Amino acid sequence: MYKTIYIPVDNSDHSNMAVDLGVRLAQEFGSKIVGSHVYAAKMHDKRFKQMEAGLPEEYHDEKELDRQRKIHDSLITRGLQIITDSYLDYVDQRCTESNLPLERRSLEGRNWKVLAEDINANAYDLTIMGSLGVGAVKDSVIGSNTERVLRRVRNSDMFVVKDLKPMNGGKIVVAVDGSPYSFGGLKTGLALGKALNKQVEAISAFDPYFHYAAFHSISGVLNEEAGKVFRFKEQEKLHEEVIDSGLAKIYQSHLDISREVAQEEGSDIRTTLLDGKVFEKVLQYVRKEQPWLLIVGRIGVHSDDDMDIGSNTENLLRAASCNVLISNKKFVPPIDTQAEYTIAWTEEALLRMEKVPVFARGVAKTAIHRYAIEKGHTIISNSVVDDAVGDILPKGAMDAMKALGGQLDEAGIDRDRMQADDAVAQDLMGSTLSGMVNQVVEEKEPVANPAVSPSTQSYLDRMAQPYYVCNRCGYIGKGAQPVKCPICGGAGDDFKTVDKSVFDAAAQQEGVLETQLAYDDVPMQWTKDAKEAIRAVPAGFQRRRAKAKIEKSARKLGMTTITLEYASPMIDEAANEDYTPIFANKEAEMEQPAPQPNGPKPHSPYDWEPEALQRLERAPEGFMRDCTRALIIKHADKLGTTRITIDVANEGIEQAKQTMEEAMKSGNVKEIIAKLTGAGAQQ
Repeated sequence: MYKTIYIPVDNSDHSNMAVDLGVRLAQEFGSKIVGSHVYAAKMHDKRFKQMEAGLPEEYHDEKELDRQRKIHDSLITRGLQIITDSYLDYVDQRCTESNLPLERRSLEGRNWKVLAEDINANAYDLTIMGSLGVGAVKDSVIGSNTERVLRRVRNSDMFVVKDLKPMNGGKIVVAVDGSPYSFGGLKTGLALGKALNKQVEAISAFDPYFHYAAFHSISGVLNEEAGKVFRFKEQEKLHEEVIDSGLAKIYQSHLDISREVAQEEGSDIRTTLLDGKVFEKVLQYVRKEQPWLLIVGRIGVHSDDDMDIGSNTENLLRAASCNVLISNKKFVPPIDTQAEYTIAWTEEALLRMEKVPVFARGVAKTAIHRYAIEKGHTIISNSVVDDAVGDILPKGAMDAMKALGGQLDEAGIDRDRMQADDAVAQDLMGSTLSGMVNQVVEEKEPVANPAVSPSTQSYLDRMAQPYYVCNRCGYIGKGAQPVKCPICGGAGDDFKTVDKSVFDAAAQQEGVLETQLAYDDVPMQWTKDAKEAIRAVPAGFQRRRAKAKIEKSARKLGMTTITLEYASPMIDEAANEDYTPIFANKEAEMEQPAPQPNGPKPHSPYDWEPEALQRLERAPEGFMRDCTRALIIKHADKLGTTRITIDVANEGIEQAKQTMEEAMKSGNVKEIIAKLTGAGAQQ
């Protein structure tokens, strides 16, 4: 597979490991090794000239200065060449021991620039570089030369050595997102797995929670008219019924294709579908599984070709502790280009879909196809399309769009250009036209509760239907018992009914319910226990995202009440997310206690005595307790101690009272609160 393997060396630990790995791979693939080192003689010469003014007086004579320059040039040039030869001698020795051909390359210039030019000019099949060089310090994550080279190389796979154990027994994990680079990485992973006798696994991640958090943020700044245009209720309906499950289907299909590619090559692989922020979920998986190698594409499926490196790849390169291979090879699986739905369409149904605008046709067909699979249809007829559209669209939307059509005719707008049939495209895509019919929709929907908007009541009515969860992949269906899972292909027997009574009972036990309207006016209730528990997640984007995931997943199950019993697993996951630098002591990390909602934060340098902690918990929970904790810590800092005793706590609390009294007298409460919350956030 790899005819030439290029290894830049600098005698660092990671560089020497790169040589050992290169030799091992060259033995397996019959490769030629090219070893190189770049020395910067011209840079040293320039620096010497800049320092000439600081030489002693006797060296300022023109002849003497010229002689010193020649001596320096000779020593530097020859000295750096000797160092280069010494570095390459190690590569030579390892190749000789393994009877492998070697080409030595001594290059002069800026390290990263010369290496990138050499790789691009010679198109080596694989480049292996250490993640860190001789200039690494404690907090180094990725060497500047390594990062600059891989950003500029487009024709060679880049293997970045991060693990100093040559073959740690771990597997090969390939992150697949449907891009040609990720499938190229899969082919590389399969070849490496065979050569090194390592298990290969394909993983794929998609984020169904981002839009929920984003819409919450957007809805807070839009005026009433703008909100009507965005039609948040229909946007949420669109995501829940079409896009979320559609994304799951798409990324599951990437894994199915990966398995078929592996089987065609005589291998079988395990596949895993992850939901959440892509790089975060892949990183968590890597930390849990501790593979030998993670393979990612240089750029992802949504990147422009001229991008140097994708954001997910960049984040994983920095944060992953295992070896990372960045794929610069492309592969488009034939089954990916030829794949078609196996369900048949009647001629009438196909003609009907032709009326849907091209930009919306793919989403519309995917939604109808998914509905047909779930309900057990093998032929999609007009009646199936009607049922699917009726299941997907908000109640009354089709009548509303017909009314809108009449308004457009009266206004002289050319409807033929829209080419829409029964508003399938407009409502599926959440277009701005749907905002124009907001009042029409609400007039036609029956109002079950005058205090609740008609669209919200329609949403709540849908949530009252039975819900079913696929045991294999987590897909959620509603209404009639599913016959087949449209995501993983599981049979209807793989679905279990969601028993909401369990959570209703838990809600009654967990205390007062607090109701808040979501961005689309759907009331979401949190029990007191659940609301307190989520405070264990660090404030800011982490807590907002955790809250969005909890509410989003609950709504997909037809629930509007969040209990601690339901939210606890997701809260624990978010609160315990590990962002520790890769050089941290992993054993000490495992000994850290689980975060407590109102106790000191995990990884805190402060040691709280039990009496001090009990005193802190006497403060009103929530914001006041957080402020009190911050002021106690501030007082401890003044005393120069990290051990918080009952005396330190009492003194800090007294100071907190005085501070609050001063704030109330001066009226400068906001400034004090900002200081307090800022201090608390840092601990």
